[in-house]
Amino acid sequence: MNTTSALNIAGARPLQFPIPANVYAETVVSVKHYTDRLFSFRITRPQSLRFRSGEFVMIGLPNAEKPVFRAYSIASPAWDDELEFFSIKVPDGPLTSELQKIEIGDTVIMRQKSTGTLVVDALTPAKRLFMISTGTGIAPFASLLRDPDTFEKFEQVVLTHTCRDNAELTYGQELVAELENDPLIGELTGGRVTLYNSTTRETSERMGRITALIGSGKFYADLGIDKLDPETDRIMICGSMHMLRDVKELAESLGFEEGSLHHPASFVVERAFVG
Repeated sequence: MNTTSALNIAGARPLQFPIPANVYAETVVSVKHYTDRLFSFRITRPQSLRFRSGEFVMIGLPNAEKPVFRAYSIASPAWDDELEFFSIKVPDGPLTSELQKIEIGDTVIMRQKSTGTLVVDALTPAKRLFMISTGTGIAPFASLLRDPDTFEKFEQVVLTHTCRDNAELTYGQELVAELENDPLIGELTGGRVTLYNSTTRETSERMGRITALIGSGKFYADLGIDKLDPETDRIMICGSMHMLRDVKELAESLGFEEGSLHHPASFVVERAFVG
């Protein structure tokens, strides 16, 4: 794991192209590489940016006359002074092939509008909230888990995170481990957040896709909880398209109804997802 965390822009690389109109140009303040496939980074936050925890923005690099932009969920909560992102590394990806090389002091550009469906306002209140994620789909939940609004609306939160290998689970493990020490929401989260990890390739304590674990009943047995019930539970889903489809079908088969800001209901899905 490679971490850089001190802002020093003296050696920042000069821009090759001008910043496009009507975008924010922000400075990288930290970078952390978890594996050869995953990394996180933080940038300065525009003073005028307002967003709901769980939303995404379009980000890019000023490395072309017409930069490539991709949707990235903001992993930091709405109250944070900086913006955090969790990204996959794609060797030939139009954006991530270069984004993975960013260093402290570099510039990241961002369109000025945030949006997304993974917000608590799109769900009706309930006892338990299940956040189902694969890979970097955990990013919006990193935002929501650090937002007091989440704990005002739900008594218990279960975060599931499924990845290919054990090392890819580190981001979520660190996130949950640090919640109780958070100066803003630490007192709210004590005993109320459960992390449920699994791997699909490397041998681990728990293996399997989340839909298989839920379908077999192992998920409920492991956690010692009652089965998902639209009367008491709400579900948020973010990750691979295959997982999104399967969990959405599972939720609907159990009587859950997809919600939105205009019509809050019992589950929501984020489809604008990188990685």
